[in-house]
Amino acid sequence: MAKLNLFKKKEAVASEKIENLIIPEHIAIIPDGNRRWAKAKNLPVSVGHKTGADMFKKIVKYSGDIGIKYITFYAFSTENWKRDESEVKTLMGMLLNFLNNSNEELGKDKNKIRIKVIGDRSRLSDELNAGISKIEDETKDNIDITVNIAINYGGRAEIKDSVKKIAEDVLSGKLSPDDITEEIIGENLYTAGTPDPDLLIRTSGELRISNYLLWQLAYTEFYFADVNWPDFDTNELDKAIIAYNKRQRRYGGS
Repeated sequence: MAKLNLFKKKEAVASEKIENLIIPEHIAIIPDGNRRWAKAKNLPVSVGHKTGADMFKKIVKYSGDIGIKYITFYAFSTENWKRDESEVKTLMGMLLNFLNNSNEELGKDKNKIRIKVIGDRSRLSDELNAGISKIEDETKDNIDITVNIAINYGGRAEIKDSVKKIAEDVLSGKLSPDDITEEIIGENLYTAGTPDPDLLIRTSGELRISNYLLWQLAYTEFYFADVNWPDFDTNELDKAIIAYNKRQRRYGGS
């Protein structure tokens, strides 16, 4: 079977399996299993992360082609700092390489993809922060798909920061406590301006959300894939979209 050409026009790139299905506007992804994938193949952990990064680029390109407008990708959590120092260094190096070499990393799709980074940047290196600012500025006018990359991200920390900003506005008189709404809270989250996810995908068979988008996932459909992230190809994404289309979304009670 011929490989799917990710650079074909949108109407041609979607597989027959999802051709007439509803495509989620926003997909959030927890790309779990890079280390397990590498261990199962007796490969260094760094190879697992590199293979996972390559799959990230393929999924982003394919998602833009089939009409997904937003992807929020859990790249590095606040808890990931506890990992082995060499692994953290590898991950940060890969992120920096992606940010600084986006023309090569994304190819001609660079002009279609808007890159935004969400999370607490205060712990990131000056070099990494400079790379973030550069890619966000270079891609800010792209409209085909927005990719939110969560770096040093934690859902509880995000809500805490939102509450702090709102409290500061109340103290300064810019806002009354009675004016605080769900919309105001949302406007002060890292994801401000991005609609809540329609679908959350977590790979590697784990059944938890790991402090990810705690506010935004209130009415999101969940899909747990049994494959590790480096094996989550476009065919696996099709499966998730098919499962999503079988759901009857409800907002509130049953």
